[in-house]
Amino acid sequence: MNLTQSVWLSIKLNYELIMIPKLGSCYYPEHWPEEQWQKDAEDMMKSGLLWVRIGEFAWSRIEPEEGVFNFDWLDRAISILGSAGLNIVMSTPTATPPRWVVDKWPDMLIVDAEGRARQSGSRRHYCFSHEGYLVEAARITEIIAKRYGGNSFIKAWQLDNEYGCHDTTLSYSESALKAFRVWASKKYKTIEHLNESWKNVFWSMEYNDFDQIQLPNLTVTDPNPIHSLDFKRFSSDQVIKFNRSQSNVLREYTKKPLIHNYMGRITDFDHYEVGKDLDIASWDSYPLGFLEDRSDQSDEFKSKFMRFGDPDFQSFHHDLYRAVGSGRWWVMEQQPGPVNWAPYNPEPAEGAVRLWTWEAIAHGAEVVSYFRWRQAPFAQEQMHAGLNRPDGVRAPGLDEASRVFSELKEFGSIDQVQSKVALIFDYESCWAWEVMPQGRDFSYFELVYDYYRALRSLGLSIDIVPPNESDLSGYKVVLMPGLMHIGSQLESAIKSFDGVVISGPRTGSKTLDMSIPSSLPPEVPGIHGTVARVETLRPKALITIKDHGHFKKWMETLVDCDNVIEFCDDGRPAIIGDEKNLYFAGWADQDTLRRIIIDICVNQGISVTELNDCVRIRETLTHRFWFNFSEEESTVGSIKVPASGVFWEML
Repeated sequence: MNLTQSVWLSIKLNYELIMIPKLGSCYYPEHWPEEQWQKDAEDMMKSGLLWVRIGEFAWSRIEPEEGVFNFDWLDRAISILGSAGLNIVMSTPTATPPRWVVDKWPDMLIVDAEGRARQSGSRRHYCFSHEGYLVEAARITEIIAKRYGGNSFIKAWQLDNEYGCHDTTLSYSESALKAFRVWASKKYKTIEHLNESWKNVFWSMEYNDFDQIQLPNLTVTDPNPIHSLDFKRFSSDQVIKFNRSQSNVLREYTKKPLIHNYMGRITDFDHYEVGKDLDIASWDSYPLGFLEDRSDQSDEFKSKFMRFGDPDFQSFHHDLYRAVGSGRWWVMEQQPGPVNWAPYNPEPAEGAVRLWTWEAIAHGAEVVSYFRWRQAPFAQEQMHAGLNRPDGVRAPGLDEASRVFSELKEFGSIDQVQSKVALIFDYESCWAWEVMPQGRDFSYFELVYDYYRALRSLGLSIDIVPPNESDLSGYKVVLMPGLMHIGSQLESAIKSFDGVVISGPRTGSKTLDMSIPSSLPPEVPGIHGTVARVETLRPKALITIKDHGHFKKWMETLVDCDNVIEFCDDGRPAIIGDEKNLYFAGWADQDTLRRIIIDICVNQGISVTELNDCVRIRETLTHRFWFNFSEEESTVGSIKVPASGVFWEML
């Protein structure tokens, strides 16, 4: 039994909360007159919202001065919300340390790669490596946990808020420098070992002592790639350490589940590792904002989907965070209307909020919580829509949420099932190819995402799995594009796997020390060939594959191949391997990926449904859900998916 199978079993054996999805909202009692709280709580319940998150930005109201506490307002808020029937997610407020904390620890501020301190006055201005702030954060966490850990209205706890958002994982502060030197000394033990591992003989970079090590910024040209990769590893470990310091405190005072709300396309720390200290993964889903500010799609694509978001972006993160949470995950913040922080902030299409909610539920979300209950008429987020207008009048998103609540009554439960296809996503590979992209537009995230899009366009449900997976049983196809290094656990799993493994390009191309393997890549089980050289291609340059399709962005020249399955027009191998192991020599376009995946699925007995770019499918244990990211009805075979709509059928 693999991890995924055991997750499904544990869910089936234990559940009041997991299998029956619920809705919620984020609420800020400190932003509103106290006489309004009761009505807000009652209106939430009437609208079908059963969960409410509070407190993540309230530190200055809880502790306006060091050691001076004001809990009365929060006590009353919790009592009012809980007595109305709402389940409360209590948060630690450490993402927004108040000004007096910065005055106490002026060197706690995060420092960017240019050496500039990020000032207070907004949020997430702390450096993960600052020991004083680590103690301060644990202190306020313990104070809040002592007071509310046994409170019956509080059903879960959120730690901090959106780790890494606003480029706040990597810090080039003095605190980070000192901590990195300690980290490096623990990892390498001796400076000689570090010099050998980093190959510092190159460019006379050898050190005599760990105290000589600097951070990999402000160098004349590129720093040593393993220096940069180790700094990213270290920075990820600092996030893990910070999160663990709070989870350890909370475990002393509560048995309620611990949660963090991750973000979309934030890859600069290892979410799998952070998740090991938590019970539930959640993320903040903003389909329209993310399409505008972190998508690599064309302007034409963005215009087409500007009121729906990328049809695959949200689902990718649903599947990713289901893996991070070992099966348990939420949407902590769901976009209900226009946001304020993207380059452009359009209105969602009518029905889009309902569509996003149902898609999350179909992917296994236990709770979908909307941000926020009421739009704030002040400060930085006053242009960010909520479920209600600033004057309290219902906004369209609330009507759509209430409709979902009514529709959920049709379902006793929505049970997940292991998919037939798995896609490996690895944070360390993401860091490695950021350090050494070789081409300006080479992105590990985009490479993996291209494979995900191709799978989704064929109507397939996908499980995302970590790179240290030790058992792939139950799957029929596993894809691992761009995986820098294959560890021993995954290697053993691949060797005993009965299905088909698709890998490349760049898979198995580096050692853990960011060097080319002595035997030359690809170091992939079952693949026999040698990467003689690589090239990166200009944006519109394509290499044609003889059978059909193209490579873009990245191309490897493979030699000494035992079995070439397909060739490029220029005579170079395009795909090598056998019926169980395939290796792509380049970055395949969508046509190529779809063609190959269809052939493999047919051979593996997996049915596919070729979809247009607006329609997507997700299968659960008992239902198949159809989603239409378009304002026009779409027909697939005998299925008519309504405009901006959701259709479900029994399996």
